[in-house]
Amino acid sequence: MLLQTEQKKIESELIYNYVIPIVIGLIMLFILYRLAKVFQFYYVSYFKKPVYTHTYFKLNKLTPVQHSILKKEYSFFKKLSDKHQRYFEHRVATFIKKTKFIGRDDLVVTDEMKVLVAGTSTMLTYGYSKYLLEIIKTVIIYPKAYYSHINKTYHKGETNPQMKAIVFSWEDFKHGYKIGDDNLNLGIHEFGHALHLNATVNNDASSLMFKHGFNRLMTYLQHNKTIRENLIASKYFRAYAYTNHYEFFAVLLENFIETPTEFKAQFPELYRYMKQMVNYKFTGY
Repeated sequence: MLLQTEQKKIESELIYNYVIPIVIGLIMLFILYRLAKVFQFYYVSYFKKPVYTHTYFKLNKLTPVQHSILKKEYSFFKKLSDKHQRYFEHRVATFIKKTKFIGRDDLVVTDEMKVLVAGTSTMLTYGYSKYLLEIIKTVIIYPKAYYSHINKTYHKGETNPQMKAIVFSWEDFKHGYKIGDDNLNLGIHEFGHALHLNATVNNDASSLMFKHGFNRLMTYLQHNKTIRENLIASKYFRAYAYTNHYEFFAVLLENFIETPTEFKAQFPELYRYMKQMVNYKFTGY
């Protein structure tokens, strides 16, 4: 009986001294996390920019091979400070970990493919606190342009929100990075669509920031006929941009990433809206 009483006493002390404080601490952390998200949302609503962008409990890492690919292939990564390179690597590693990669037509998905695709998404969402796009859960890669039985034509890439997938011809994806200043980049273009579509179906702070910037951009163009005429006359943006507003943003994003100095010089107001939409505060932008 004495042993049982002593055991109950020890159990009670453990519960009161350790278990209860840990549970309360976890609850408080969760409450603070939720309050921070709410505060971020309303801050973005008012100031059109986030309070914070990078908050991590633990930084994920790429394998040595994947990290060497990132350092070698991504000029954007090289421009970042050491701290932000660690953040960028974490986001790339998280994308790879949480996304399913599928090769078609006997294509074997390699580390290079994973890193370059994940790096493109990370580059475009690097100014956001919520950087993983909910509408992209799968990346499908073909060796070359592939035939679509839906619209009976060959595609180089597409974004399919119903399937939560983004699709690339690897030949054309790689070609987009061979010349870094021709404003033709399949990866940026398709992830631009994904970014746009993701914002239209979500109400988080990052999506709100995108939608506000895009609405301001479109309103600016609607009220400035001369600017619209100058856009077309300049031929700085390829003609495909004027297909619809989704293509317009995707093409603008290609130009913004690849030739920011020229973009800013020719169309400073459009550049400012684009910069706000993606929250870019980096060297060269």
